[in-house]
Amino acid sequence: MIDPTYNSSEGLKMVEHGSCLKMVDQRELGTGIVAYSPLGRGVFAGKSVVETLPSQSLLNMHPRFTGENLEKNKCFYERINDLGSKQACTPSQLALAWLLHQGNDIIPIPGTTKLKNFENNIESLNVKLTEEQLREISDAVPVEEIGGKRDYGSLSQYMWKFSTTPH
Repeated sequence: MIDPTYNSSEGLKMVEHGSCLKMVDQRELGTGIVAYSPLGRGVFAGKSVVETLPSQSLLNMHPRFTGENLEKNKCFYERINDLGSKQACTPSQLALAWLLHQGNDIIPIPGTTKLKNFENNIESLNVKLTEEQLREISDAVPVEEIGGKRDYGSLSQYMWKFSTTPH
């Protein structure tokens, strides 16, 4: 699972995840990698997510969307939005294109409830990026600057790494 925040020394970046450390093993085995929440739980989906969250949104309880963490993380949307403008694409298209350029074994699973957003996400397949542009995008969202934990703290006990599945 890749949280689009990659660091080349750790695994895949634009938005971080500890399980990226397993990526080398997965690639050696030829297995695919599912990029869960490739739009950063909506951060790269659109300006409205970082400006105003609906009161009924579960993100209001997510560590990256509360208090000073939300304020700190808003800049990442702006950075990706600016870089997307240079490529004539939306922030979500740029985030997905960056992820798709990380390898053919990575499968992003962006969720949406709107056809317009689905079509917008599909357009990310047409965004071509150079190695320099990929580095610039990676540098725009440094893992160490992201405010808040990656997941809901109260649910971390249910993560796969705590399962009792046999190896």
